Amino acid sequence: MFDTLIVRPIFNLLEFIYAVVPGHDLGVAIILFTVLIRLAMWPLVRKQLHHTKAMRKLQPELKKVKKAAAGDRKKEARLQMELYKERGIKPFSSIGTLIIQIPIFIGLYQAVLKMINNPDSLLAFSYSFVRDLPWIDYLAADLSKFDETLFGVVDLTRRGLETGDAGAVIYLPAILVAIVSTIMQYYQSKMLMMSSTDARKLSIILKETAAGKQADQAEVTAAVSRLMLYFLPFATFIFAIIVPSALSLYLLTSSAVGYLQQRRVLGQDAEEMHEIAEEPAPAAATATKKPKKKKSSKTKTSSKKKRRK
Repeated sequence: MFDTLIVRPIFNLLEFIYAVVPGHDLGVAIILFTVLIRLAMWPLVRKQLHHTKAMRKLQPELKKVKKAAAGDRKKEARLQMELYKERGIKPFSSIGTLIIQIPIFIGLYQAVLKMINNPDSLLAFSYSFVRDLPWIDYLAADLSKFDETLFGVVDLTRRGLETGDAGAVIYLPAILVAIVSTIMQYYQSKMLMMSSTDARKLSIILKETAAGKQADQAEVTAAVSRLMLYFLPFATFIFAIIVPSALSLYLLTSSAVGYLQQRRVLGQDAEEMHEIAEEPAPAAATATKKPKKKKSSKTKTSSKKKRRK
């Protein structure tokens, strides 16, 4: 079912782009495929980024909530949720974007492996309308003409770190793609981080916790996020050098397009952010009841005098 619903459509879209783009370059096809996927996800990504921007604007008020709670965790959590609801913010809305990207990446991984390890799949695994394209029909006569490179320079079937009879072999072009991919991953993650002037290291927080002091969950989360800023690019680099460089190229392009999308959204005004973000909470939840006007003591006494008269 996964092959039918995910892998095969991705495989055929990639093959279609490869067949119709002038030059029939697999690397160019992967770049265009990634851009199309990012553009298709733009409405969801934009909403996620506006929530990120809203959360940044909310940091001073969250600090006030923390002071108002005075160490009461339940009260602090309740006040935070009330604040989120008032501003129409859903803190976990970004999970949806991640869930969608995971099967796409897995599907592309399997599609690329199928394409580069078994060129016969260009005919056997493709839809009929893709198989009938002039360039695919041309390749059917001689599959050795299938171009598996990026601009004829980077062999996308090769890995940055390969093992052979002579031991480990480094393929420099793939290493360079992996390095650039890692750099783009770092800057993309850094842009999403919330800056804090009073941020503390995770090691200091853990030492205080070991000494018996209760840790602030917000500080722990911020410290872990800063740690992940370096861990994720490192993990990306390790992954990128042990898989075919076609996948490293996908990661590079995805991070580059994601960086540009983030720069566009996170640089907009706050008013526009609230217009495009998630719909605000229902009016009944946010509306404040107007206090009833109380009659003054003077009017009450005057009315009593009239009744007596």
